[in-house]
Amino acid sequence: MPIYEYGCDECGHQMEKLQKMSDSPLLDCPACETPSLKKRVSAAGFRLSGAGWYESDFKTGSKKNMVEGSKEPAAPACATGGCGGCAAE
Repeated sequence: MPIYEYGCDECGHQMEKLQKMSDSPLLDCPACETPSLKKRVSAAGFRLSGAGWYESDFKTGSKKNMVEGSKEPAAPACATGGCGGCAAE
């Protein structure tokens, strides 16, 4: 379910609401209790980019291992010190 952002035109209150896409938009502001809420246009909070997140998870058969022919070196595994986020043991 998407998270929608709302803003009140009367008092300026802003909020987020987890709703189904088929749900009706909210109208009543919880702060000032007037029917002046409007949906705000906002971007998604994440972006799927780069190689690999889908190449092994959702492909089948001969298409499953498309990364094998890649010329890019594999990313270092965590706990090896290669990522910079942890110290090697």
